[in-house]
Amino acid sequence: MLYTTVRQMKSKKSGNPVNNQYIITDDVGETFQSYRTLIARKEYEGKIYLDESFWNYSRTTAKYRNQFLMENTEDTKKKIKSGEYILTDLNC
Repeated sequence: MLYTTVRQMKSKKSGNPVNNQYIITDDVGETFQSYRTLIARKEYEGKIYLDESFWNYSRTTAKYRNQFLMENTEDTKKKIKSGEYILTDLNC
């Protein structure tokens, strides 16, 4: 059985929930969703996937993706280049 929960991300500054930014948790991992688009997925086994078209879509997406991955955009780019992060279509 697949167990799924959805929670709003919180602002680092105020601690208040942020509209349209979500973390979806299931039996396999966590996914960051911005509006209706899946941006990044962290699986418990250690693999991290980023949507090839939307991972760096906007300043707001980047801000909350960075918060989800606990790193900055330059670190994310390095991990994509090294193959540590896998670019794929999370929205198919």
